[in-house]
Amino acid sequence: MKHEALLLLPHLRVQNANAIAGPLSWGFPAVTAFTGFVHALQRRLQADGLEIELDGVAIVCHRFEAQTSLPAGKRTHVFHLTRNPVNADGSTAAIVEEGRAHLEVSLLIGLRGADIPDTREVQQEFAAFMLDLALGMRLAGGSLLPGPGQYPQLLRRSGTPEEQAQQLRRLRRRLLPGFALVGRCDLLAEHTAQLQAVDPQVDTLDALLDLTRMNIDPPQENAAADSPAAGWHVRPRAGWLVPIPVGYRALGEVQPAGSVRNARDRDTPFCFAESLYSLGQWLSPHRVRDLSELFWYHRADTDAGLYLCETTDYQPQDTEKEIRHGQE
Repeated sequence: MKHEALLLLPHLRVQNANAIAGPLSWGFPAVTAFTGFVHALQRRLQADGLEIELDGVAIVCHRFEAQTSLPAGKRTHVFHLTRNPVNADGSTAAIVEEGRAHLEVSLLIGLRGADIPDTREVQQEFAAFMLDLALGMRLAGGSLLPGPGQYPQLLRRSGTPEEQAQQLRRLRRRLLPGFALVGRCDLLAEHTAQLQAVDPQVDTLDALLDLTRMNIDPPQENAAADSPAAGWHVRPRAGWLVPIPVGYRALGEVQPAGSVRNARDRDTPFCFAESLYSLGQWLSPHRVRDLSELFWYHRADTDAGLYLCETTDYQPQDTEKEIRHGQE
């Protein structure tokens, strides 16, 4: 999907971001945290009267530091937790586990609209204005901190195809070193079909776990004596694959506003929902043909009760397909 302009918010330092984004996994925040952040930016632009639409976001992570530790004598890590607030009588309240992480990310946001600046000077002013807006917000529940290397850039896609390609190459270099998150529902569907060919009882969750966990396989028949497959070995994976929450699914009908007790907003209709998981892959931005392949978009299907985020433009490289089929 082509954008009229691209806005780069580089090296955003997020402190105490939510590291428990779904019921099945912990780690990097859910994709909805970033699409929701861009939506909040969009609403602030609308409040200023600017006719600019923010369309999609690419997520590039430069640093991730989970706030965990390994207690003495233990084999599992635990989150760093706090005991606040206290009860009314001054006693210590029970701990509700809250996973936190510090991270550094760059966000590449697509822009459309009549008010996108044309001159380089105004473009730089607009990029600085957007960074100031972002630093006053929260991302994935964490606080955004100013830091070195935060030089925002607005790139209007104009000129010949060769000039645009050169501009994108320069922009891509600003995302390095780092890893971009893309959706791989295609690989998940392919692996599910392969497992169901052997066992029809296998479902998509089984395939997701099989792709993302560490699998130790027994020796393979007819393997060369000097091959790792000649003994027990860790099954290789076709890339850095992770389970990632990508949206929500309704569990029932939408309830009228104010009809559900203890709802956060009594002026908005209410619906119980559950998290949706999919397969994600971390890859270096220089491995994609066009930066548009990295963009996440959200869509809502009210009839099916779905709110889903997906990378609709990503196409796996031919070399990746060869590696994956070679491991099979």
